[in-house]
Amino acid sequence: MRYVRYRTGLFRDVCLNATRSSSSVPSDVGTTGFNEGELNMNSIRLLAIALLLGGTLGLVYGGFSYTKDTTAVKLGSLELTVKEQKQVNIPLWAGIGAIVAGGLLLLTASKRG
Repeated sequence: MRYVRYRTGLFRDVCLNATRSSSSVPSDVGTTGFNEGELNMNSIRLLAIALLLGGTLGLVYGGFSYTKDTTAVKLGSLELTVKEQKQVNIPLWAGIGAIVAGGLLLLTASKRG
């Protein structure tokens, strides 16, 4: 039997215990139709595509900004808050590196799979 592996391993343990008991649980509980290598290749391809997209967005936009609320003064029930806009710049080398790494992962995943 093949089981889906989660980080906690809880689902696999539950399925193993259910199939070992004398209950009327079907013997294919927890099977996926994929073997472990196919699941690994799909996760590598997904990571490669995420790196390619993230690197491309980093090159196109060059960064992102967000607003941070901070409390400047608090006197009893009176509270003065300040909204600061922060800018995060993504270096050019990081965008190019993410694209290269994603491309290499995608090529190696396609050669193995």
